Amino acid sequence: MKKILFVCHGNICRSPMAEFVLKDMLNGRDDVFVASAATSTEEIGNGVHPGTAGLLRRKGISTAGKRAVQMTRADYDEYDYIIGMDDWNIRNILRITGGDPERKVHKLLEFAGESGDIADPWYTHDFETTYRDVLKGCEGLMKEL
Repeated sequence: MKKILFVCHGNICRSPMAEFVLKDMLNGRDDVFVASAATSTEEIGNGVHPGTAGLLRRKGISTAGKRAVQMTRADYDEYDYIIGMDDWNIRNILRITGGDPERKVHKLLEFAGESGDIADPWYTHDFETTYRDVLKGCEGLMKEL
């Protein structure tokens, strides 16, 4: 079984969006486990941001029950892919894990053949653009899986 952890700053906008978009794409496949986490402690225990939850609900994707959790050092050994949304997330992931000797850490848009960041809708308020980029990255990741 492949295990994927999506990571962003607070685990309420981008990483849960990627988690639930990929779960929807997997359509019940049981050979891939998907979760998401934060690099910070700011939102721990909070639900998915209403902008992300509402957008996904309109697409027929539920985020029910998701609460923000923080990534730990142990996640490096647990997951096959640890996927950050931007350069800042990658730096914080590497700080938490102490490095990436097995080359598990990636930015989501790498899977779409791009080097850019997934914009944080917490600041941009543009959940649609974030969704389009998350979708593009997840479609590329699906090809790898």
